[in-house]
Amino acid sequence: MQYKNEVEAVDALHHTFNKIKTEISKVVVGQDDIIKSVLIAIFSNGHCLLVGVPGLAKTLLVQTVASVLDLDFNRIQFTPDLMPSDIIGAEILGEDRNFKFIKGPVFSNIILADEINRTPPKTQAALLEAMQEKSVTAAGLTHTLPKPFFVLATQNPIEQEGTYPLPEAQLDRFMFNIQLNYPKFADELNIVKNTTSNRTIQLEKIIHADDIQFFQKLIRDIPVTDNVLEYAVKLASKTRPNSEFATEAVNKYINWGAGPRASQFLVLGAKCHAAISGKYAPDIEDVQAVAEPILRHRIVRNYRAEAEGLSIEKIIKDLL
Repeated sequence: MQYKNEVEAVDALHHTFNKIKTEISKVVVGQDDIIKSVLIAIFSNGHCLLVGVPGLAKTLLVQTVASVLDLDFNRIQFTPDLMPSDIIGAEILGEDRNFKFIKGPVFSNIILADEINRTPPKTQAALLEAMQEKSVTAAGLTHTLPKPFFVLATQNPIEQEGTYPLPEAQLDRFMFNIQLNYPKFADELNIVKNTTSNRTIQLEKIIHADDIQFFQKLIRDIPVTDNVLEYAVKLASKTRPNSEFATEAVNKYINWGAGPRASQFLVLGAKCHAAISGKYAPDIEDVQAVAEPILRHRIVRNYRAEAEGLSIEKIIKDLL
């Protein structure tokens, strides 16, 4: 992609985002905010955890995003008997009596980790290196994953028997924790009408892998004023009990808060939110717009907050 200057490139990103969102909305009805968050994570080079009850089109959303972005896509169904080699691949003895590495499904642009909490920690950990380093190591050799690379994981908040909660180290690698809710009546009516007929929807491929990498670099090049940087870092610091910026409610109700990765994602997310909104630099409102899904899974309540029914969302809203 060639643009005369950064302003023209941001305008192109704004236009491209709207085209992508419109195309995805042909299939995924009534989830505009969810689509927006997923695309912000992709253009910010982050990963998403989608949490919702069955039937809310989590899998359909990921498949549709992959189609519209013209990226390679693999779905991994996480089960209790899944092994790390089932994800990253393994070395096998070939016909020539030499070992060769057979790539697993993680070697793709978009990975749908379906019901990620249904597999044991050892297998969950196989994704840790892939998500952070964008590479995997097998038999002492490091294999680079294709670019761009995103993990979009789903999790069912009910039926927790036989599940393995994600460790904090892995949760922290997700840029967003996105909560999906039931559709509104009008949206559900539209969904049922579309999915119970012979209607077929042809999706247009909007951008390719190279375009996405260009926009990812553009997001990092967008300037940020000192007051916005300070606001983002102070917001993350406010979630930490007994820190210099902690509020009385945080000291009372929080066991531990968000780490420095939250500050980084708040700034990156704000930059991307500004760009897709047609702005050339983020302001404090852009930080606030992405704060809840970034902080939601990085704050751990104590027993007192749970006993009083105080939600993480309420705590974050008070901090904002």
